Amino acid sequence: MNETALLYATFASAEDAERVAETVLGERLAACVNILAPCTSVYRWQGAIERATEVPALFKTRPMLARRLHERIAELHPYDLPVIERWTVETDGPVLDWVAVETGR
Repeated sequence: MNETALLYATFASAEDAERVAETVLGERLAACVNILAPCTSVYRWQGAIERATEVPALFKTRPMLARRLHERIAELHPYDLPVIERWTVETDGPVLDWVAVETGR
């Protein structure tokens, strides 16, 4: 299969996103983390509508590591309820090879 796993999470700050990114990269659970521009999140929390500036991050890994990466992001995340979404996408051969090498295959 020509698939890469993507995980998406938001953080309260770029520093939090960078800390988690550097940790999972160091542990070879991800090949790359794109820390995106801050966004405005509007959400329901404990019965109220809230608004916050958050920093999204997109983690790239092999599908077989996606669950472990998800669990590790959750452990490192400062939120009480981190929302971490994951899915697989089709990727070409050179990208698959790079992700495999950088995640320890």
